[in-house]
Amino acid sequence: MTQTTRDNDVAFIKALAELLHENDLTEVEVKREYGEADQLKVRVSRATAPAVTQMVAPAPMAAAPAQPAAAAPAAAPAPAADASYDPAALPGAVTSPMVGTVYLQSEPGMPAFVKVGDSVSEGDTLLIIEAMKTMNQIPAPRAGTVKRILVEDSAPVEFGAPLMIIE
Repeated sequence: MTQTTRDNDVAFIKALAELLHENDLTEVEVKREYGEADQLKVRVSRATAPAVTQMVAPAPMAAAPAQPAAAAPAAAPAPAADASYDPAALPGAVTSPMVGTVYLQSEPGMPAFVKVGDSVSEGDTLLIIEAMKTMNQIPAPRAGTVKRILVEDSAPVEFGAPLMIIE
């Protein structure tokens, strides 16, 4: 390997690191082919604290009986009011296995794979995450009913981000 090629590779890696930082990415992986036996494969990543996503819980379906004012301070706060509320920690949460862009249907104009209230079997496709121009079908990890969909179509997602709740 020549010094010029090495210098170019170092500059390329620095550019990837800057791209990672400027776009608030957690990981970038690139493979360069120079010839049949000469290639460069680079993976630049950074450790970050998991992002805390605050979601607003939907209003309860049935009205709860009113509690006396004296009992109100002892009541636990609603999950959405709690600053540490994390949908990924809920039972039945399906989290993203990768960084990418989420799609709720197979192609524009088609019906969504699932909607709230649908029953799913283990292995059924819930949605697609596009990562590095590859469409990855995300299967249901267990059978159940889709209670909430926590992402919007064409939205970017991070690794570990909650996608939906299946109970």
